[in-house]
Amino acid sequence: MNPSAPDPDAVRAWLLNFQARLCAALEAEDGGQIFRADAWERPEGGGGESRVLADGPVLEKAGVNFSDVRGLTLPPSATERRPQLAGKPFRAMGVSVVVHPRNPYAPTSHMNVRFLSAGEEGGEPLWWFGGGFDLTPHYGFAEDARHWHQCAYDACEPFDADLYPKFKDWCDRYFFIKHRGETRGIGGLFFDDFNEPGFEPCFGFARAVGEAYLSAYLPILARRKLAPYGERERAWQLIRRGRYAEFNLVYDRGTHFGLQSGGRTESILMSMPPLARWEYDHHPAPGSPEADLLENFLKPRNWLDA
Repeated sequence: MNPSAPDPDAVRAWLLNFQARLCAALEAEDGGQIFRADAWERPEGGGGESRVLADGPVLEKAGVNFSDVRGLTLPPSATERRPQLAGKPFRAMGVSVVVHPRNPYAPTSHMNVRFLSAGEEGGEPLWWFGGGFDLTPHYGFAEDARHWHQCAYDACEPFDADLYPKFKDWCDRYFFIKHRGETRGIGGLFFDDFNEPGFEPCFGFARAVGEAYLSAYLPILARRKLAPYGERERAWQLIRRGRYAEFNLVYDRGTHFGLQSGGRTESILMSMPPLARWEYDHHPAPGSPEADLLENFLKPRNWLDA
């Protein structure tokens, strides 16, 4: 066997184990509710399992999806960067997690790791990894931002010191709400089309990014989940969730891939917050913590030196 050839079975096994560990960790942090598991099959090939926790004392909604799907034709969202693969059969698998805490001071978080193969080149299947994690606070805390980005840096550094600045910048550019002129959050890591320097190192990096998510997010959630709050903070949280929904529906490539490939709608839209709010021409009061989020946190910056 070619040692550089992809091993989809190994990726699948790790993803399933990772999904189980993510759910166990989030259930422990919530302390009240458990995940509902919902297995599904895709008529064209493959399937997955969606797990959703709802109405917990800490987690208003959390979703952890596993999917391993096959298709005859890659959707446009996947061939935008690889036009030579248009019309090629594919296999795509991954785990995606989105957490919407109840407390407005606890940030929303998102993580995804995925593996995709399609067609062949020189007799070998074309493949690549993608993923990353990003944080969407409603109120800004510099210590949380530093911790989040330190974990991102630590995940990248053993593989290549240049990966963190490269994938951090990609994340800042990707999670940008163009019609609002603002970033969705404080970023983290985003990578795609990653297949150098070979399958094993790339798989190792994807695993490192996934594992880093837990060490990055759980301490922040534990620190903020019991902070006192009132109606003002809750209203602001729902307005910011509206921005989150706008990005996912208008720009997110994962959402587009799922919908364009005929995926399971309930699983694709798992990332949507349980409640959101839109107010016409809303602007926070100058000098308020809400204004501070917009002015000082939702701007790309070097958080490691903050």
